[in-house]
Amino acid sequence: MENSAKRSASPSAQQVKKPKTYAAPGKVVLEADVGVTQYINEAYKTGPGFFGSIKQRYADFQVNEILLDGTVVHLTDEGIDLGKTKKEKKQERRLNDRADLQDKTPEEVEAIKAEKAEKAKEAEKENEGPKYELSEDHKTRLLELVTAEELGEIEALFTNGGNMETKTQFGDKALRTQLHQLLRQAFQGKLETMTSPQNTFKVALSKGTNNNRGRNVNHVDDLGVINYGLGPFKNYLHFTLYKENRETMEVASMISKFLRVPHKAVKYAGTKDRRGVTCQRLSIHKGKVQRVSALNKGLNGSILGGFSYESKSLDLGDLQGNEFLIAIRDVKTDEANLEEVVERAFNSLKEKGFINYYGLQRFGTFSISTHVLGIELLKENWKNAVDLLLAEQDRVVAESVNARRVWAESRDAAEASKLMPKRCFAEHNVLSSLAKEKKVNEAEIEDYHKQAYFRAIMQIPRNLRLIYVHAYQSYVWNMVASKRIELFGLQVREGDLIMVEEKNAESRKITSIDEDGQEFEEDVAGTLSDKVRALTKEDIESGKYSIYDVVLPSPGYDVVYPTSPELMSVYEDVMAKDGLDPHNMRRRVQEFSLAGSYRPLMGKATNLSYKLVKHKDTNDPILRTDLEILHAKKENDEPLDKIIDYSGSEDATQTGIVLQMRLGVSCYATMALREFMKADTSRFSANFDVKTNK
Repeated sequence: MENSAKRSASPSAQQVKKPKTYAAPGKVVLEADVGVTQYINEAYKTGPGFFGSIKQRYADFQVNEILLDGTVVHLTDEGIDLGKTKKEKKQERRLNDRADLQDKTPEEVEAIKAEKAEKAKEAEKENEGPKYELSEDHKTRLLELVTAEELGEIEALFTNGGNMETKTQFGDKALRTQLHQLLRQAFQGKLETMTSPQNTFKVALSKGTNNNRGRNVNHVDDLGVINYGLGPFKNYLHFTLYKENRETMEVASMISKFLRVPHKAVKYAGTKDRRGVTCQRLSIHKGKVQRVSALNKGLNGSILGGFSYESKSLDLGDLQGNEFLIAIRDVKTDEANLEEVVERAFNSLKEKGFINYYGLQRFGTFSISTHVLGIELLKENWKNAVDLLLAEQDRVVAESVNARRVWAESRDAAEASKLMPKRCFAEHNVLSSLAKEKKVNEAEIEDYHKQAYFRAIMQIPRNLRLIYVHAYQSYVWNMVASKRIELFGLQVREGDLIMVEEKNAESRKITSIDEDGQEFEEDVAGTLSDKVRALTKEDIESGKYSIYDVVLPSPGYDVVYPTSPELMSVYEDVMAKDGLDPHNMRRRVQEFSLAGSYRPLMGKATNLSYKLVKHKDTNDPILRTDLEILHAKKENDEPLDKIIDYSGSEDATQTGIVLQMRLGVSCYATMALREFMKADTSRFSANFDVKTNK
């Protein structure tokens, strides 16, 4: 990248003081940069772990949500069968019309067209109002099933436009089917019927009649099946979202856009990784199943299925956690026996767990970590924050490079904003705001006023603004957690904090980012109404508490810090280097006043297992997705295993590992993998490089 000192910048730009440099060209955010330094596995203190390729294919990283009742979410169908769409029916009619006119003389063509036009007029006239002709045969057959009074009420619907319910109950399913069909035949399809939970019949005019428009929210087919078998309409439609290489918020946004409903109408319990294949539950307020299922024709990389009507919405945190199935390819180790190394690492992960670090995706994908920008926001250095946000870096969105260069050379916000892609929300909004401001001369330096930079920062969407300060809290937490393990290992100590009472999940929301820089919200173990206490000497001697009960606070004005002087000094020393104080976290800008939160020091996987597998090369599929298994079941009616077995192939010379585990909310799978493999999880390391092939 061209050295900025050699550029032909404008005089005013040259006079502007440059912000503190936090990242060298080409640098990526490393584990040590964000406090991730320790391992639990004793063997890793003296020797290496093993190496392998992660996320070579999307199917190598599969995540299935675990509901509150313990059910693991899987794709069991691809939505409901809606039959042919209006467009498809129209195309079919056109094809039939062309077939009718083929090889006909011009005179015959005109005669056929005239005949069809006349029929269309008659049909239109017939449909002007809800009319019917009840034959004597149909009347006789109906009176065998319903009373004369009930039949009279049904016929009266054509004048009063209301609805009726029979007093007669029909417990026999075959009898109900017969009555559904008979009512449709007798009244020429102008009535809608449905069976109540008490097996009575509810009858109303069809939606297509003039007196019944918009009255019904239920879809009832010709056999009286309500909403494709889902039962009566309820306020919330729940469904399974299966997605490949898509972010949860991105798909939810597409769904709300296509359905023309507010974003807040589409809810989910948690977000799932973009780079992988994931299954989770979503809900839509007032969603009609036929409309939502029809989206499957336009949602690339996503499928909606498993529909059900429920009385309550899903909310963030309505899950136990996630089940992971991860394929690690081409596994190698520097030691002689790979199987022994893997077995030893697995046993350590199973018995001891892993340090519950915030993963590197928490800190962004650029050369400058998001927590560094958070430092400037907390110090109210608005100008430095803007310069860091717009800085030229080795790893940024490619389309933003020219805009960043223009800003570095000329500080011309108007020109740079034209070049900054809109999908870079924060950068584009900041430049657009500054473009409306006038520069001022202070101490012979031409630049924007401090308040102009502040106004620009506040044009960043709120969730994105909070990413930066929350990332700084996560950075400090990681630093303290590493020191806690380094000093005291897995032994509980006097002064360690434990949770006494957690606040409800509704308020456990903080903003984070995924590995592609997309924003999302995640759960933490609360803030304002959480209660903790420090362990006493008597607590330690009782043996009631273990390291898995210990929590650490992120810095904030409403948290209790550990009473251990060694740990308290880490908070104070780390933050002092950044010009900040853990005891002073309130700010003039309310949203940058951080209350703090608690997070368990240790994470532990459950339902943990692994399998050594053979594969041929780095592109061979190792794991089948839910969708592949579903398709195979449709074709062969035989269930397939998730793991593809190459054991019989002579070409299968590479060794892989399939790891399965369940983690609680807010735990990072990459941190469990890091402990398992002793792998470097830095964004572009060889172990965790994300490939684009499927």
